[in-house]
Amino acid sequence: MSSSAPPPASQNPADRRTFVRTTLDLGDVLLRPWGREAAEPDTMLDGLIAAAADPLIALWNPLATADRSDASAWLESRDGGWDRGASASFAALTVAEGVLLGSVTLRWVDRADGLAMIGYWTLPTARGRGVATRATRAVTSWAFRTADARRIEIAHAVGNEASCRVAHRCGYLPEGTLRDSHRFGDGAYHDEHLHARLASDPEPTGPAGEPTAYGISATGRPGPPPAR
Repeated sequence: MSSSAPPPASQNPADRRTFVRTTLDLGDVLLRPWGREAAEPDTMLDGLIAAAADPLIALWNPLATADRSDASAWLESRDGGWDRGASASFAALTVAEGVLLGSVTLRWVDRADGLAMIGYWTLPTARGRGVATRATRAVTSWAFRTADARRIEIAHAVGNEASCRVAHRCGYLPEGTLRDSHRFGDGAYHDEHLHARLASDPEPTGPAGEPTAYGISATGRPGPPPAR
């Protein structure tokens, strides 16, 4: 399977740090870029509406996708992030039926410095199956390999224990607690745990103790990078 070619070495680091639309193949799960094309099947819009209504997603990862109009606008904004090379949002789908399982989003915090942040959510039917862990590992490795990311962070509410487990399984080391760091879906500020991985950190291992690997294929071209 073809892969995204690395940018020329002559480019400066900020220019190299561009997320290019890519599909990541995990075998039984595909990670496909969120965007306008994803709005074609109504099932995808309905999946976003269902995600917004899920109590855990509404609390820890609230989505402005209460109806199809809102969901379409949300997809437009994901497309904009891809166009600018500033963020990479993936839908996690079953290979056979294309059923929505969840989402992973990576965005630059400081593009010039190579600092990014990653977040994820899964629908109830996908929980307990390792989808978030596998998807987050894949997107992390892809960002280090193809976009010259230097450091990627995960910040999650202290009460979100499932997200904490995913961070640990993906090799994101705990670095401390951020007090009253973020206002979540309940309207209250919560302490957050900060985790991070560096490009120089070893890849996490799978159940058999082997480094994880995923096939990738380029699916589009980014627009010009945004000014910072």
